[in-house]
Amino acid sequence: MMKTFDENTVVFFDTTLRDGEQSPGASLTSAEKIEIARQLKRLGVDIIEAGFPAASPDDFAAVERIAHEVGTEDGPIICGLARAVESDIRTCWESIKGAAHPRIHTFLGTSDIHLQYQTRMSRTEALRCVREMVTLAVSLCDDVEFSPMDAGRSDPAFLVEVLATAVECGATTLNIPDTVGYVTPEEYYELMSNLIAETPGAGPGSGIRWSVHCHNDLGLATANTLAGIQAGARQAEVTVNGIGERAGNTSLEEVVMAIHTRPTFYNLKTNIDTTQITRTSRMVSNYTGMPVQPNKAIVGSNAFAHEAGIHQDGVLKEKSTYEIMTPQSVGLHNSQLVLGKHSGRHALKVRLEELGYEVDGEELQAIFRRFKEVADAKKKITDADLEALMMDERQQQTEFFKLLDMQVTCGTMGMPTATIRLQTPDGQEKIAAGIGTGPVDACFQAIDSIIKIPNTLLEYSVHSITEGIDALGEVTVRITPAQVSDDMKKTYGGYGADSDIIVASAKAYISALNRVVAAVGMDGIDAEGQSAIIGVS
Repeated sequence: MMKTFDENTVVFFDTTLRDGEQSPGASLTSAEKIEIARQLKRLGVDIIEAGFPAASPDDFAAVERIAHEVGTEDGPIICGLARAVESDIRTCWESIKGAAHPRIHTFLGTSDIHLQYQTRMSRTEALRCVREMVTLAVSLCDDVEFSPMDAGRSDPAFLVEVLATAVECGATTLNIPDTVGYVTPEEYYELMSNLIAETPGAGPGSGIRWSVHCHNDLGLATANTLAGIQAGARQAEVTVNGIGERAGNTSLEEVVMAIHTRPTFYNLKTNIDTTQITRTSRMVSNYTGMPVQPNKAIVGSNAFAHEAGIHQDGVLKEKSTYEIMTPQSVGLHNSQLVLGKHSGRHALKVRLEELGYEVDGEELQAIFRRFKEVADAKKKITDADLEALMMDERQQQTEFFKLLDMQVTCGTMGMPTATIRLQTPDGQEKIAAGIGTGPVDACFQAIDSIIKIPNTLLEYSVHSITEGIDALGEVTVRITPAQVSDDMKKTYGGYGADSDIIVASAKAYISALNRVVAAVGMDGIDAEGQSAIIGVS
């Protein structure tokens, strides 16, 4: 059954699992997608675009599982993306039909550039395609969204024709993508206003919901989205942390908090639980291996930090002098857990459930062991520490190669050396040593001598989760494998957390290599780990 929303509510369509995952290095496993989907439900997003089901069997399986497990009667609409191609649309429907509220989102390029060079269609052929494919989608699902891709560079008069055709065939949502981040806020406002006014059957009171989908190539995605909302759009397509193709998509947290912080200006509401924003941001950052820049609005580490003396003085006297929102409003807090080395499994389980993690059985036992290790080393355990442990533990559950032990020697009196003991996918244990320019390089060299996947290290970053000398450290790495087929030669990210940043570094690097293996397959790696080429026959 199709969900309905009132006209004063801005509906949030989250495409982190689809457009966001298309960021280089942001590929997610099925298990990670389901965890993010569950968190998006807690956050209160109205629609989850769970993936592109026709893209791969794994994508289909992930969308199907999200539809069944997250798309409950009281849950969000579960949407799948499909090209305006019959096989895509039918595959999309098969993956989402288990949701209580399914949606098919189909699209076709409408700019002359896309028609000439990508789809190789005339305008007449494009109109016929829209008519046939939207009609097909509507015959399968009563909630259908249509997007004229590259609308920002399309002829406005032709756009009206295309959109009118989609409405005539039963589309219920019309999404206007600025696919390449080309337009300015003033242009986007005018475009949306004109389309809403001129598209037959889609004006105010028609029941058609207008949507905005903006990219950040000129740094204008949030501004354009807000301009579209002011023009009458009531659905915003966004991603957590603004991840996505090229420079990214509109950031969910920025649009939500703009509406939340300026209620008298926008006079609109949302269904988002803003206190879940920070936790959602951290989960997406950790699972994708994409750190959030410190000066990122709302969720960056500096978003509520004040260094200048004048600012500090003002905030101490009255927070509103330099803060337009409270840290607590986005779920950022400094409360400490009343948990320590004497705490039991039940107390840990209850606190993890309060944080939104459902754990039991073997997983609870594993995280409890990790918790005890950290509790022995730290005086205070914070929510951030627990979240980092959960991210690290769940990443290890899908490991092919597993870190068992390591020892590192470094300093001014010798060559940095690392000894690594790994468990291979067939259960064997391998030990190797490496020498490097520093302790991290030595670890990576030792790991490379066991997991022979030639690659280029594109990014390595480390930061502490909480303050103090005993803080847990988080490490993210991004690599590109060298000797794989061209379609697999993309960026893979990894994440690791430990009170020892060298151990965290090794975990993150192994995590990234495991992602390569998961994507490409084990065929080219023998039991001894001797092959230097994977995924190439």
